[in-house]
Amino acid sequence: MINLSEFESISPYTDEEAVEALGKVADNPVVTEVSQYFFPEESPDFLRNLLKSVRSIDDFQIMVMSRVIEWVLANTARNFSYDGIANIRKDKGKFLVLSNHRDIILDPAITQLVLYRNDIPMTEIAVGDNLITNKFIEYLIRSNRMIKVVRGISARELYLSSQLLSKYIRLNITEQQSSIWLAQRQGRTKDGLDMTEQGLLKMLDMSGSSDFRKNFEELNIIPMSISYEIEPCDILKARELYISRRQKYVKGPMEDLNSILTGIKQQKGNIHLNIGKPLTPEEIAVAALCDKNDRYELIRHAVDIRVIEGYKLWKTNYIAYDIVNQGFKYSEQYSDEDVQKFVDYMEHQLDTVEKDFCREEMRDIFLNIYANPIVSKEMLREHNTLPGWRQ
Repeated sequence: MINLSEFESISPYTDEEAVEALGKVADNPVVTEVSQYFFPEESPDFLRNLLKSVRSIDDFQIMVMSRVIEWVLANTARNFSYDGIANIRKDKGKFLVLSNHRDIILDPAITQLVLYRNDIPMTEIAVGDNLITNKFIEYLIRSNRMIKVVRGISARELYLSSQLLSKYIRLNITEQQSSIWLAQRQGRTKDGLDMTEQGLLKMLDMSGSSDFRKNFEELNIIPMSISYEIEPCDILKARELYISRRQKYVKGPMEDLNSILTGIKQQKGNIHLNIGKPLTPEEIAVAALCDKNDRYELIRHAVDIRVIEGYKLWKTNYIAYDIVNQGFKYSEQYSDEDVQKFVDYMEHQLDTVEKDFCREEMRDIFLNIYANPIVSKEMLREHNTLPGWRQ
C-alpha cells in the first residue's frame, strides 16, 4: 500500500472516513425526499437505512450510486448503449480516462456503471472544488472516490496545486492503486466542440520523472466520449454562451447545483458511451520527437481524434446541422415529424430564458450545440483536423 498522506487535501475519503461521512448524510432531513424520488417503491427511510449500512466506498458505489444511475438511465433515457469495453485490458493495469465532458455528474457516473457492469474496478474521479458548496455535498462526493481539483486561485497556488494533482494521478496509476477519470478540459463543453486542453497535458507531464515518452506511456491513457441525444442543460449552456458574448459570465451561488439536478432529471433521449483505444507507444514516440508545445499538440490531437470518432450521432444532431446550414444534407436520417418535434422542443426551451434576449441569436447558439458534433466529424473525415486546430 502506497503512502498517500501528502495528498490528504485532495484525495477521496478512506473507507473509514466514508462510513463516518455517510452516516452524517443519512441524518440529513433531505435524504427522505431523495429516497422517495429515486426509490419510490420503498419506504421513506430506505435510503437513510441503506447509507447507515454502508461499510466501505465499494458498498456505497454498488449499493447506492449504481442503483441511482440505473434509475436515471431507466427513467430519463430512451436507450443506453456502449462499446469498446475490450479496449480496457486488465493485463495493462490501471489507466487514465480522458473523456469529453457534457454533464457535471452523469459523464463520470455512467462510466463507473459501465465499468461495474463489466467487473472492472471503478475509477477515482477528478472534480472541481467549485462543486463543493457545503459539507453535505463534500461528504457525498469524497465518499464516491472523487479527487478535488482546486480552482479560482492565484497563479503560484495553481502551479503548486497542479504539481500535487499530477503527482497524485501518476502515483495511483503507476503503483496500480486506482485508475482515474479526468475530463479533457476544465468545465463542461458548452458549444458541442470537444477539445483537449493543452494545459491539462502539461499538468500530467509535471510529475514525470523520466523523459516525455516514458512519462505519457506509463499513464496508459484511454480516451472516451459520451453522446447524448438531448444535450444535458442545453438551454443553460446556450444562455451562458449568449451572456459570455457580451460580458464575463459569473455563476450564481447555486448554479452548479442547479445544473447537476437539471442534468439528472431532464429527459436525455438516447445515450452512448464509446471507450476508445489507448494511446499507443508509437503515437507517443512520434510526439516525443517534436519540440516544446508541438509534442503536447500531437498528444492532444490523438485524444481528440478518438473522442470525435467515438461520437454517436443522433437525429437531433442531423436536424440541427441541416437547419443551421439551410439544407437537406442529412435528411435521410430523420422525418418531418422528427424535425417538428425537435423544433417544438427547442422553442419550448427558448421560452424559459430572459425575454430581452435576442431569440434569433439564442436559437442559433442552441442549434449549433447540436450541430457541432457533425462539424467535428466532417472536418476530421475530410481534412484530418478539428475545429480550432492550427495547421
